[in-house]
Amino acid sequence: MLSGNHLIAGDWVAGEATFASEPAHGEAHDFSVGTPAHVDAAVTAAEEAFRTYGYSSREERAAFLEAIADEIEARGAEITAIGTSETGLPEARLEGERGRTTGQLRLFASHIRKGDYLDRRHDKALPERQPLPRPDLRMIQRPVGPVAVFGASNFPLAFSTAGGDTAAALAAGCPVVVKGHSAHPGTGEIVAQAISAAIKTCGVHPGVFSLVQGGTRETGQALVTHPLIRAVGFTGSLAGGRALFDLCVARAEPIPFFGELGSVNPMFLMGNAVKARGAEIAKGWAGSLTMGAGQFCTNPGIAVIVDGPDADAFANAATEALEPVGAQTMLTDGIAGAYRSGRDRVAASAGVQELLTSTCDLRNATPYLYRVSGKDWLTNHALGEEVFGPLGLIVTVADFDEMLAIARSLQGQLTCTIHMDAADTEEGKALMPVLERKAGRLLANGFPTGVEVCDAMVHGGPYPASTNFGATSVGTLSIRRFLRPVCYQNMPQYLLPEDLR
Repeated sequence: MLSGNHLIAGDWVAGEATFASEPAHGEAHDFSVGTPAHVDAAVTAAEEAFRTYGYSSREERAAFLEAIADEIEARGAEITAIGTSETGLPEARLEGERGRTTGQLRLFASHIRKGDYLDRRHDKALPERQPLPRPDLRMIQRPVGPVAVFGASNFPLAFSTAGGDTAAALAAGCPVVVKGHSAHPGTGEIVAQAISAAIKTCGVHPGVFSLVQGGTRETGQALVTHPLIRAVGFTGSLAGGRALFDLCVARAEPIPFFGELGSVNPMFLMGNAVKARGAEIAKGWAGSLTMGAGQFCTNPGIAVIVDGPDADAFANAATEALEPVGAQTMLTDGIAGAYRSGRDRVAASAGVQELLTSTCDLRNATPYLYRVSGKDWLTNHALGEEVFGPLGLIVTVADFDEMLAIARSLQGQLTCTIHMDAADTEEGKALMPVLERKAGRLLANGFPTGVEVCDAMVHGGPYPASTNFGATSVGTLSIRRFLRPVCYQNMPQYLLPEDLR
């Protein structure tokens, strides 16, 4: 049952103004508009909660994360119903994403129980050392305090209310204030209901979690500039993320902004691989490019290939694979409009050849495929900017040296992919040092859509893929974003954190 209200420290709070949801199908609902006053109440409660939650045991936090997962699963049918209505995503996608969401909550529970993330270190005192004695020094990672999380439009569960940022922060011992995304406010509220139930079951301070529904830009600005917020997790557009990042840096006390902002995820196709299985690669690319209407941060938007008959055959195979793909519903009218604007920008660029065009309007997206020379690509940096949707660009280069030049010219990426056979090893070795500097995840002979939630995953990269190239927003390493190292010198045992005694 939807209330349309904010969840602030255990209370469902109405706002003076409301906004209506814009579902892909089904009934619209009214939701309270978030304000700076709601933000202040939520953050103040989060700071109060930190006094206990920040010093809770790892077992207590692990049990809390598992309770959240249980409560989300108990509301599975309700979440799927409202989620498909709001976003237009199919039931199977929402059910799979729910499993990923509960899975990563349980993964973090297991991760903190092990305790390795604490990176505990101890240098014993050396009182007899000359010329100077060494004190007893112990180090451990400690939670930073209240964290702001912004829900993402394209993953209403896994990257939103109880998504990866929230799971990592709560696991670290940090209370969370979520600014809900207006694309799926109902989904966000039901998940917040699940978290609220887990709070009551586990006896956690209610200020440990709050949800402020979508509002004006002023609401988001108030959240990242609140003096009690210690870090921000964000997944969204480059423009929106950069604006919030700048606010975080401009604060009297700057705080880290962990933003995942976008990527074109280029693929580099080596000659022998293309000759042997170019049509197979093209078909796989088409499937990855159009999955979820192309609304994935890891959508592989660019394929770089040496010009010639094999490139022509690859382009033809990709076109044939994309032609039968029909219109798909996009997450919001705004995203659909931005997709068409990106399409128009690419199509109007010098040297760009249309391979597959269609007509899409309203909230629909259809695939588009274009081709451009490496020379023209290198002179137009706009062609390397993300188009959020099922649009592909084939970049044909004169030779491998020009392919290397394309790689060196790239901005930061979430992923880079090499399609190669054993006979392409030397070219692959030449590309690797370049691509390692460009992306957080490198793939061979695969497609980057689909991000495994596990210990080894990195979902981040150099700017503008993310605002902090040393961090990931997926996987257990993401907990490090909300921790800081503290050293204790000659500290009595009874004053040390429990995990250091």
